[in-house]
Amino acid sequence: MSELGKKWLAEIHALAFSQPVALLNVCGGHERSLVMAGLRSVMPKWVTLIPGPGCPVCVCPEKDIAAAIRLAMAGKVVAAFGDMLRVPVQKEANQPRSLEEARAAGGTVVPVASPADAVVLADQYAGREVVFLAAGFETTMAPVAAALAGGVKDNFSLLLAGRLTWPVVAMLLAEGKPGFDGLILPGHVCTITGMEEWSFVPEKHGIPCAVAGFLPELLLESFYGVLQQLTRQEARLLNCYPQAVRPGGNSTARRLLAQVFQVVDAPWRGVGMIAASGYALQPNYGHLDGWQRYAPLLQDLAGEEGGKMPAGCGCAQVVLGKMPPDQCLLYGRGCTPAQPVGPCMVSDEGACRIWWRGGVGR
Repeated sequence: MSELGKKWLAEIHALAFSQPVALLNVCGGHERSLVMAGLRSVMPKWVTLIPGPGCPVCVCPEKDIAAAIRLAMAGKVVAAFGDMLRVPVQKEANQPRSLEEARAAGGTVVPVASPADAVVLADQYAGREVVFLAAGFETTMAPVAAALAGGVKDNFSLLLAGRLTWPVVAMLLAEGKPGFDGLILPGHVCTITGMEEWSFVPEKHGIPCAVAGFLPELLLESFYGVLQQLTRQEARLLNCYPQAVRPGGNSTARRLLAQVFQVVDAPWRGVGMIAASGYALQPNYGHLDGWQRYAPLLQDLAGEEGGKMPAGCGCAQVVLGKMPPDQCLLYGRGCTPAQPVGPCMVSDEGACRIWWRGGVGR
């Protein structure tokens, strides 16, 4: 650990608390960093660090993945981010259960690292139709918007599964007993959107929060900032990641998001419908909507909600910060990265996979 990290850790240990405190993080990247750095093992015993809703792959509606599988098996070229390929679905009887299986069965499924890579496929497969399964939070949706605004080929469309992060936290807080005392906010999301949209957390609910970076010392600084507020009975919104997060966020990215997308109520897999939590295409981009373009092929899937998790799978509870991964009945007992049952064991931003790779509960 760096000297700066040791300083912040000493500051945290010097704080006095008479009762346990729980901090929820809203970023899979944060969870990965703190597990790999072993931060839980060096924190005071009175602090619990809870992994929260930081994995867009984990909450991608099952119907979107099922639609992508069906299109791949119908001869379309399907592009998706790499970790989407292994997410299993329960639907599609007598069909492949994942995009990876669809590819093994002869479908054309191409893993991509960016939206720009997906757009390029429309040139590479000029005689075929290309469909991009676009799942992600604000950080991913901004480059998706930029790619669409820049113009795409007529043979390109997408299944849009973009989600916003703050509405799920608003939903948890509206329940009245969220299970956490402080909030660690997603640095990369706030780089795009700014931190101001999170002001409702301290102002309406009296819960302190801090935007965090990804290095161990930056995470520790954000932990200290929230914990110090709790000792003083304060509730403010701190920016502990000024290296990247500026007031108002990235104006160009926000303009593109507003130009290409509209915000709508949207389903989260295993969780249900969350108000104002999803992106949909603006009407002038509606011709790129794969659900509309292939409606006859997908009509039996279109009206469904996000879908349930497999029997015994605790992914939804893990995503909401209501269950640690190692308390899921399937964790390590039939559900591992090699044989995932739920999506949280698939994605590099899924808490179950992160904990398993970090050796927690093994």
